[in-house]
Amino acid sequence: MNRFKYLFLFIITLLVLSCSSERNTFTNRMYHNTTAKYNAYFYANAKIEELETGIQNNHREDFSQVLPVFYTIDSAFIEQNEELLKEVREFASRAVDWHRISKWKDPSYFLIGMADYYNAEFDDAANTFRYLNVNSKKKKIRHQSLVQLMRLYTDQKKFEDATYVIDFLTKESGISKENKFHLYKTLAYYYDSREDINGKVGSLDRALGFTKDKKEKSRINFILAQLYQREGLDALAYDYYLKAVKGNPPYERSFFALLYAQQVAELNKSKDIKKVRTYFDDLYKDSKNRDLKDVILYEKALFELKQDELEEAEILLRRAAKEEGSNPIQKGYIYEKLAEISFDIKNDFRAAKYYLDSALTHFRPTDSSYDFIVARKEILDRYVTNYDTVEKYDSLIQLSGLSREEQELIAEAFIKSEEERLIRQAEIKDQPKSAGIFDNLLAFGGRGGGESFYFDNAVALQQGSIDFNRNWGNRPLQDNWRRNVQSLQSTATSTNTSDLDDLADSDAEADLEENSAISQIPDVETLLAQIPSDPAQIQAMKLDLEKSYFELGKILFFDLRVPEISIEYLESLITKYPNTIKKPEAYYILYLAKKEIGRDFQAYAQRLNMEFPESPYTFSVNNPDGSVGNLAYLESSKNYKQAYEMYYNRQYQTSRQLIRTTLEAYPLTRNTDRLLLLDIMVSGKIDESDRYRQRLENYIQTTENEDLTNMARIMLAVLTGESDGLNGDDLDEELDESLEDEDQIVEDSEEDNEVEESPYNENPNQTHIFVIVLPADQSKESKNLLADLEVFHSQNFASSRLRTGNMNLSRENVIFIVSPFNNAEKGLDYREKFLNNFQTAAISDENKANTFLISIENFQELNKRKNLDEYRSFYKKAYQ
Repeated sequence: MNRFKYLFLFIITLLVLSCSSERNTFTNRMYHNTTAKYNAYFYANAKIEELETGIQNNHREDFSQVLPVFYTIDSAFIEQNEELLKEVREFASRAVDWHRISKWKDPSYFLIGMADYYNAEFDDAANTFRYLNVNSKKKKIRHQSLVQLMRLYTDQKKFEDATYVIDFLTKESGISKENKFHLYKTLAYYYDSREDINGKVGSLDRALGFTKDKKEKSRINFILAQLYQREGLDALAYDYYLKAVKGNPPYERSFFALLYAQQVAELNKSKDIKKVRTYFDDLYKDSKNRDLKDVILYEKALFELKQDELEEAEILLRRAAKEEGSNPIQKGYIYEKLAEISFDIKNDFRAAKYYLDSALTHFRPTDSSYDFIVARKEILDRYVTNYDTVEKYDSLIQLSGLSREEQELIAEAFIKSEEERLIRQAEIKDQPKSAGIFDNLLAFGGRGGGESFYFDNAVALQQGSIDFNRNWGNRPLQDNWRRNVQSLQSTATSTNTSDLDDLADSDAEADLEENSAISQIPDVETLLAQIPSDPAQIQAMKLDLEKSYFELGKILFFDLRVPEISIEYLESLITKYPNTIKKPEAYYILYLAKKEIGRDFQAYAQRLNMEFPESPYTFSVNNPDGSVGNLAYLESSKNYKQAYEMYYNRQYQTSRQLIRTTLEAYPLTRNTDRLLLLDIMVSGKIDESDRYRQRLENYIQTTENEDLTNMARIMLAVLTGESDGLNGDDLDEELDESLEDEDQIVEDSEEDNEVEESPYNENPNQTHIFVIVLPADQSKESKNLLADLEVFHSQNFASSRLRTGNMNLSRENVIFIVSPFNNAEKGLDYREKFLNNFQTAAISDENKANTFLISIENFQELNKRKNLDEYRSFYKKAYQ
C-alpha cells in the first residue's frame, strides 16, 4: 500500500514540475508538446481552416475569365468572421505563452501571422513572418513564413520585396513538398500580378508535381487549360481540360471543362453547323444542367454570332437572361453581350444603355468588366437623356402649333394604332400550336385550335378588353357574383369566407394581368393635356431641345464615333436654330465629321471664316497642323502672360495682336478660354461699349469654365452698373491673382515636362504585340494589308498562330496589329523579318520603318493617351 502511495506522490511531483513553461527537461517537453498540440494549437488551426473553407465557399467562380490562383478574400466576409479570427489569436497566443518550450510555439506564431493577414493587418503579419524566418529553428516553418510573406508583398504590389523573397528561397535547401507546392502556387500568383503569362504557366505546371490533392490538381489543370486556350494552343488546352475533369471537381467546373474542351477540339472548327447546334440543344435538355441553362444559351448565342446569325443570337441571349442560373455574374455577361450587339452592330445606343444598366447590377466593382461598363454607361446615360429630350420635346412643340381639331385627330390615330398593335400581339399569341391528344379530343366538341370557344381565343379576349376599356374606362372587372360574395362575407363562416376571398383575389389578379396593357393606353384628353400651350413653357422646351441637339451631335462624334448620325443632329440644329450660340462649335464638329467620311468638309471651313472669323474653331481649321498637347499649352501659357503684361501696361493693340497670333498658332488648348477673355478685356479698352457688352454676354453663354465665367459676369456687372460696389480696380486685383496662379501652373508644367517619367514600363517578359501605324486617310487605301500579312505569316510563321486586326487609335491614325508574341525577344525577331522580307503595295517603306513593338500593359496606356510620339520616345530607349 505504501508503495502505491509513494508512486502516486512521485507522479504528482513529476506533473507539478512539468507544469513549468521554462524548464527544458524531457518530461517538461513531452507535457508541453502534447498539451500545446492537442489543445491551443489544435483549436487555432481548426479555426483557420474553418475560415479558409468559408473563403473558398464564399468565392464566386467566373468561368468565362481565367480563374484566380487563390480564392478571392472578400473583406465583407472577413468582417462577418471577426470573432473567428479573434479566437485564432487567443488560442495561438496561449500556445505561445503557456508552452514556450513546446515545438508548437513557432507554428502557433505562424497562425497569429495568418490571422493578421486575413484581417488585413499587413504590417503585423509581415513582422511575424519575418520574425519566424530569423528566429525559428524549423526549416518548414521558416519556408512557410517566407512563402506567405511573398504572397503578402504581391497583394500589396511590392514586387521588389517579393522578388527579394523569391531570390532568398531559391538559395534555400530542404524545402518540403508541401511548401514547394505553396511556393510554386504563390509564384504563379506573383507572375499573374505582373502579367507574365509564361512565368505563371511554368509555376502552375511545377506546382502540380508537388501535391496529391485531387481537387487542387483539378483546379490548376483548369487554369492551365484556360491559359493555353487564350494563347491559341488548342491541343494543350484540350488535354488540360480533360485532366481538370478528374479528381471529382464541382459539377459546374466539370461542365465548363467539358464544354471548353469541345470548343477547342471541335465546335470552333466544325463545318457541320447542324451538329454543333444539336450538341448545344442536347446540353440544354440534360436535367443535370438545369442550373446552367443560361450558360448553354449564352455559349450557343456566341456560336451563332460567329455564323453571322445576329437575330438568332439575340433571341438566345434574351432567353438566357430569363433563365434562373446559379451564378449571377453570368447574367452580367449576357446583358453585356446584348449591349455590345446594340452598340457595335445596330447603333441602338438607347437599348445598349439599358442593357448595361442590367449588366451592372450583376457585376461587382472588383470584376474585370465593371470599370469598362461604368465608363461606357456614363456616355450612354448622357446620350439617352438628350435623345429622350429630342424625341419628346420635338413632337410636343410641333403639336403645340396645330389646332385643337388637328391635335384630337392625331391623338385618336395614336390610340387606334396602339389598339391595333395589341391585337397583332394577341394574334401572334393565338397562333395554333402542335396538337396533343387532349386538343384532338376537344376538337370533336368544336373547340379545336381555340377558335370557337371565347376564352380560348386570345384575339377575341383582347378585342373585348379594348371595347370594355373604351366604354367603361379603367375600372376593375367585377361581376355580380363577386359583389354577392362580398355581401356574404359578414355572415359566412371564417373558413368559407377565406376560400371565397382567395377565389376572388386569384381571378382579380388574372384580370389585372390581362388588362394591364389595355389600361396603359391613355384617352384623348390625357394625351392632349401633355401638349404645352403656355408660351413660356414652349420657350423653355425649345432651349432644352436646342441644347440636346448640340449635345447629341457632340456625343455621337467624339464619344460614340458615329459621324453620319452626328451630322444629322448638328445640321438639324443649324436649320431649326440658326441663331444658336453653339453654331461655331457645331460648324467645327461638322467640319471634322465630314472630313472623316470624305464629304465636302471645306464648306464648313468657309462658313467659319465668313461668319466667325475670330473664333478659335476658325483658327483650328485654318491651321490643322498646329501644335497640340502639352507643348501647345506651355507655349500659349507663356504668350498669355506676355499679353497680359502688355494689357496691364496699356499696350492694348500689341496685346491683341499677340493674343490673335497665339490663338491662330495654338487654337484649342486649355488656355483658349483665358485668351479669349483677355481679348474681350482689350475690347473693353479700345472698342465701343456695345461691342464689349455683346462679347461678354456671348462668352458667359458659351464658356464652361466657371471661374472664367464668373469673372466675365463681374466685368458685365461693372459695365452695367450692377456690381454692388465692385469697381475696375477690384477686377484688376482678381486678374492679378489669376495670373499668379497661372505663372505657378506654367512653372509646374515646365518642370513636369522636363523631369516627367515615362508612363510606360519595361516588361520584356510580358506578351507583346506588333503595331503598324497608318494615317486614317491612307488606311482606306490599304485594304489588302491584312490579307498580305496572312500570306506572310503562312510562309514564315505557320506554327505561331499569329492573329491580325485593326482599330482606330485616334481620329488621325489607324493601327494594324499582329499578336501574340510571348515576350519582347520573339516580337523583335518578327519585326526584323518583317522589315527584311515583307512585301506589299499597301504601305510605304517609311510606314514599315515606323512599326514598333509594345507590351499588353503599355498598349492599354497608349490607347488611353493616344500620344504616339511619347511612346516612340520610350520605344527607342527600351527596345533599340
